[in-house]
Amino acid sequence: MSESEKRSVLIIDDDKTIRKLINHHLKLNNFNTFEAENPYQAFDILKKEKIDLVLSDVTMEGMDGFEFCQKVRENENHRFLPFIFVTAKNTLEDKSRAVESGGDDIITKPFDIKELILKTQALIRRSDIYRTYGMRKSLEKSFDDVTPKILFVDDDSSMSRLFKYNLEKAGYECTIASSVDEAMFLIKSEIPDVIVSDIMMPKTDGFEFRKMILEIPSLKDIPFIFLTAKGSEEDILEGYDLGITDYVVKTAGPKLVVAKVSAIIKSLGNERKKIISELQEATSSLKTKVVPDTFPVFDGFSISHMHIPFKGIPGGDFLDYFQLDDDNLVVILGDVMGKKWGAWYFAYAYAGYIRSALRIVLQNAKEYSPSEILQQVNLTVYGDTKISEVFATLSIIILNNKTKELRYSGAGDIPIIYKNSAGDILRINSKGLLLGFSKIGEYEDIILHLKEGEQVYLTTDGIIDSRAKSMESFGEHRLYEIIKKIQPDQNPLEIIQKKSDEFTQSEYDDDVSLILIDVKS
Repeated sequence: MSESEKRSVLIIDDDKTIRKLINHHLKLNNFNTFEAENPYQAFDILKKEKIDLVLSDVTMEGMDGFEFCQKVRENENHRFLPFIFVTAKNTLEDKSRAVESGGDDIITKPFDIKELILKTQALIRRSDIYRTYGMRKSLEKSFDDVTPKILFVDDDSSMSRLFKYNLEKAGYECTIASSVDEAMFLIKSEIPDVIVSDIMMPKTDGFEFRKMILEIPSLKDIPFIFLTAKGSEEDILEGYDLGITDYVVKTAGPKLVVAKVSAIIKSLGNERKKIISELQEATSSLKTKVVPDTFPVFDGFSISHMHIPFKGIPGGDFLDYFQLDDDNLVVILGDVMGKKWGAWYFAYAYAGYIRSALRIVLQNAKEYSPSEILQQVNLTVYGDTKISEVFATLSIIILNNKTKELRYSGAGDIPIIYKNSAGDILRINSKGLLLGFSKIGEYEDIILHLKEGEQVYLTTDGIIDSRAKSMESFGEHRLYEIIKKIQPDQNPLEIIQKKSDEFTQSEYDDDVSLILIDVKS
C-alpha cells in the first residue's frame, strides 16, 4: 500500500505509553498516525492534516474527551469524522455521554488490540460511504439553491483577480490559489464543485496537479477545466487524456470561462434533478417491499412500528417480520448504506435483496439463532461482487411466545432499548460488524427473558442523529428519557413521534424507523 493510500489516525492520550502502544499496532496495520497528549495539540493537528479517524482518551487535564469531541463536531468539516473514545470508564452514563457528545464508539481499557483495529477499520469504511456523497442532509442541500464553489488556480495574481471578479459577478463563489500546494491545502477544508487550473506554473504544473486529483477517490470526479496560454493540439490532447472536462485558452477571455463553468454546473444540476425524479418514482413501487403495511399478530406480544421516509427520497431503512412456526417470530430492522449514486438509487432494491436473502435463510433455518442467521446472510452479501460496495446495519430478534424469551443479534446496528418491569432503561449492545463488511461478522446471541409489561425498542439512527435548528442532536439520552416516562395507558410510538417532531420541527436528515415489542400476558 502506497503512502497516499494509507489512512490517518489521530491518537490523543496524556499517557505516553498508551499512545505508543496504539501507534505501534496501527502502523503494523498500514495506518499513518499522529499523536497528541492533549486536546489543544489535537486541534492544531486537525487544522494542518487530513485525519480519517480520532482515537481519544476521556480523562485529560483542562478539557476532557467529551468536551473535545463536541468542539470538533462544531466544525462543519469534522461533523462526520469518525471518533472513538478509548477509556477506563464503562458505565451506562459514560456510554450515553460518549454518544451525546458526538462519539461513534467506545473502547474500554485495558483494550483488545484486535477490537481496536477492527473498529477503526469499520468506522473509516463507514465514513468513506458517507463522505463520497455526504449524509442525506448534504444530499438534500445539493439539490437546493446553493451557490456553486469554484477553485481557481493560477500563479498570475492579476489574472486570478480578473477571473474571480467575473465568476463572482456570474453568481459563483470563487476561491483562488497561487500554487498547487495552496490549492491542495484549500481542498482539505472545502471541496469545490469545479476546479479551473492554469497549466504553466512553477514547481508543480497543471498536468501534475490533475494527476494528484485523480489519485484521490473523493476528488477525482470533480469537473476540471484547464486554462492556459498554450493552445496546441498536443497540449489539448494531453489534457483530455487526463480526463479533464474542458479546456480554455486564456486569450478567449473570462466570459468564455464563465460560460464553460455555467454549462458544467447546469449539467450537474439537471443530472441531479433526473436522479431525484427517478428516486421518487422508485419510492411508490418499492416501498411495500421493504416496509410492511400491517403489524404482525403474535400471541403474547403486541408489535408495531413507525416509518417516516426522508423527504420523499427513497432511503435505506427496511423492516420485516417472519413467523418461523407457531411459537417463534422473527423481527428485522436494517439500514442500507452505499458508496456512490447508484447505491442511493438502488437502496430500496438492495434492501429487498437483503430481505429476500433473509427469507431464504429463515425458510431453511435448522436452529433459531439470530447470530447464525446473520452470519449466513452476511456470507451471501459478502460473496456477491455486484454489491460489494454497499453495506447495511441489521438487527434480528427472535421472539418465543411460550417461554417469553428474546434472542437478539446485530450487525453494526444501533443498540436495542429494553425497558424492564422496574421501569429501568437498558442499552443492549451487539458487537457484530456491518453486514457485508467482513467474511466473518463476529455475531453473537444475546438472550433476554421478558416479563409482562416490559418493552423492547429497535431503531435505526434516524431519530438519534436528527437535529434541531440549533444543530443540537436528539441523541440516545433524549430517546431514553421519553421512553422512561411513557405510561402503560399511552401509545409509545405516537409520543416518540410527537416529541421528535417538536424537537426537529418535523425536518429529518434521514429515514426514521422504530419497532416496538410490547410484552402481554
